[in-house]
Amino acid sequence: MEATEAAAVVLSSSLQTDAVLVPETAETVAAMATGASAKAAAAAAAAVVAAGAAGAAGAGSEAVGSKAALATKLLSLSGVFAVHKPKGPTSAELLNRLKEKLLAEAGMPSPEWTKRKKQTLKIGHGGTLDSAARGVLVIGIGRGTKMLTSMLSGSKRYIATGELGKATDTLDSTGKVTEEKPYDKITQEDIESILQKFTGNIMQVPPLYSALKKDGQRLSTLMKRGATVEAKPARPVTVYSLSLQNFQPPFFTLDVECGGGFYIRSLVSDIGKELSSCASVLELTRTRQGPFTLEEHALPEDKWTIDAIAQSLEHCSALFPAELALKKSKPKESNEQALSCEYITFNETKGENDIIKTV
Repeated sequence: MEATEAAAVVLSSSLQTDAVLVPETAETVAAMATGASAKAAAAAAAAVVAAGAAGAAGAGSEAVGSKAALATKLLSLSGVFAVHKPKGPTSAELLNRLKEKLLAEAGMPSPEWTKRKKQTLKIGHGGTLDSAARGVLVIGIGRGTKMLTSMLSGSKRYIATGELGKATDTLDSTGKVTEEKPYDKITQEDIESILQKFTGNIMQVPPLYSALKKDGQRLSTLMKRGATVEAKPARPVTVYSLSLQNFQPPFFTLDVECGGGFYIRSLVSDIGKELSSCASVLELTRTRQGPFTLEEHALPEDKWTIDAIAQSLEHCSALFPAELALKKSKPKESNEQALSCEYITFNETKGENDIIKTV
C-alpha cells in the first residue's frame, strides 16, 4: 500500500510536467512494486519522473535555443533580394508584412534579445510598385538598405494591359471613370504606328496619383484627402523599347522597357489621347527591376523565411560587383527610386521592443 500511495503522489506531479509520461511511469512503478520495497519503488518512480521532466526542460531549451539562433541569423542578414508583390497591398504594406513574418519566425522581440541593449534590424524597399500592380519588388536588408538606390539605377521592364475608351482619375482600374470615348475605329496598325513617338528620350507628365511629393506629402495622399493638387511639370524620361504584344479591342498589351522615373499609367493615358480616344491601365506587371527578374529572383510569400532569404541573398550577390556593397548612397528626393526603410531597434533600456523609424 505504501508503494501504491507513493506512486500516486509522483504521478500526480508528473501530470503537470509531461502527461505523455504517465502510462509508462505507472507500468514501471507497478512492476517495481511487486519485486522491491516500497521505498525502492518510490525512489525509482521519482527518478523516472525526474528524467521525464529533464527531457521536457531540455526540449524547451532546444526550442529557445532554436529561436535564438534564428534571431541571430536574421540580424546578420545583409544584402539585396527580391520578392513577388501581388496585387492589392502597397509596397509599404508588403514590406511590413515581410518584416512581421521574419520577426515572428525568429520569436522577436523576446526576453533573450531585450537583454542586449542594441539590436537593430534594417529593412527597406526600393522602387515603389503601385498597389494595383504585381511583380518584382526589390528589398534591402541590413547594409543592403544603403545599396538600393545605386543598384536600382538600371532599367525596368513591364507588361501592361490598357483599356481603350475609358479614362480614370488614377489612370488605372482602381480610380473613378472621368471620361469615355469611342474606340471602335482604332486598329492594331494605328497603335503600332504611334509607339515610336513614345520611344527614346521623351517628356512625360507624372500622374497626380503618385509617390511624388508636395510639401513633404505624397500627391496620392493629398488627392485622397480631396486637396487641390496641380500636376507636376513634364520631365525627361527614357523608354528603351516599346512594343504591342496583343490587341483585342478595347484591350491592348504592351511590353515596355524604361528607365527610372517613368510611369506606365501616364504612357497608356497618353497613347489613348494620341489615338483621339482615352485609355487607362487594366493590368500591370513588373517583370524586371534592375538585374532582378520575376521568374528567377522574386520570392513568393510562402518563401519569406529566414533561411530562404539567406539563400536568395547569396544567389543575388553574384548580380553585382563586390565593391558596390561598400558604397553608401543616399536616396534621392521623391523620384523613381521611392525608398522606404524601417529600422527596428530592440532596446531594453527604453522599455520598447519595436521602435520603428522610417526614412
